[in-house]
Amino acid sequence: MAGKVTLAHGAGGRETGEIVDRLIVRKVPEELKRAMNGVGLDVLDDGASLSIGGAHLVVSVDSYTVKPISFPGGNIGTLAATGTINDVVMMGARPVAMLDSIVVEEGFDEQLLNEIINSFMEVVKGEKVALIGGDFKVMPKGSVDGIVISTTGLGIAEEDELIVDRVREGDRIVVTGHLGDHGAVILALQQGISLDSSSLKSDLRPLTGLLDVFKKFKGKVHAARDPTRGGLAMVLNDWAKQSGNIIVVDGSKIPVREQVSSYAGMLGIDPLFLASEGQAVIAVDSSVCDDFLDELKKSGFQDSSEIGEVRKAERFKGIVLYKSEVGGHRILEPPSGEIVPRIC
Repeated sequence: MAGKVTLAHGAGGRETGEIVDRLIVRKVPEELKRAMNGVGLDVLDDGASLSIGGAHLVVSVDSYTVKPISFPGGNIGTLAATGTINDVVMMGARPVAMLDSIVVEEGFDEQLLNEIINSFMEVVKGEKVALIGGDFKVMPKGSVDGIVISTTGLGIAEEDELIVDRVREGDRIVVTGHLGDHGAVILALQQGISLDSSSLKSDLRPLTGLLDVFKKFKGKVHAARDPTRGGLAMVLNDWAKQSGNIIVVDGSKIPVREQVSSYAGMLGIDPLFLASEGQAVIAVDSSVCDDFLDELKKSGFQDSSEIGEVRKAERFKGIVLYKSEVGGHRILEPPSGEIVPRIC
């Protein structure tokens, strides 16, 4: 018997994966899950692709709804532009164009709307991404909570540049910096915790600087994802499940700010469930991992760190093991429930 849709179904954790699989993915015939020799629902990556003339047109679509609408480090406009650019970059493609669809509630403050659109435009102009179309609608008061922005990003990757999430035994897991900043900021604000005296802010930033690093290691980067909803834990569980391997991570090597751990601890949430909007998780061939980290740091990702590896599963397939700072191990489950509602 069918139940009701809950906030947990949109939080990016286990329930999101289950409802998407049940209501959408299973209904699409295998031959229609991809098109033109590209990537589609057969992989469930950050975007999809179409193979055209030896290159791939990468497409990513997302809807952004965050509460509060403005926060330390940005607002929903910054978030929408940055998030879609990063989803395209995570597939190894250079973002070239974007479309947007903005839905606002009747009575929404026009000055705030102008600030949001200006923030959106600052990102696309700074990244030289063309805004080629879109839509604008107003809904009656109470029909939508404030504002929702949907975006479609387009990017181009050569055949040997495309990154499809397929981790392999022996891969090393790398993160580009401190995790969970965005999620911790939104979590704190939603719980009424003042950040006025704190230096903590959302880590929002475009990740296009990674493209030059990816190009230097063509064929050696086997997966890349920005850990947004569900955080690092969701990314790693997705990869472990897809590959049938075990991913082992060392907690002492995972960069998480003390403030992030503190806010998460106060509210009973694992910081590895919290979203980042300006970091990447990357699976790279072990033979080049050290050189890859050096290039990341030269490219401005100074806090990059190797945090774990992919191992062949002998018995328990598709799980993530977390090695604690004191040496014990636990299974790092995918997040479940209303992790942080209205986060991105």
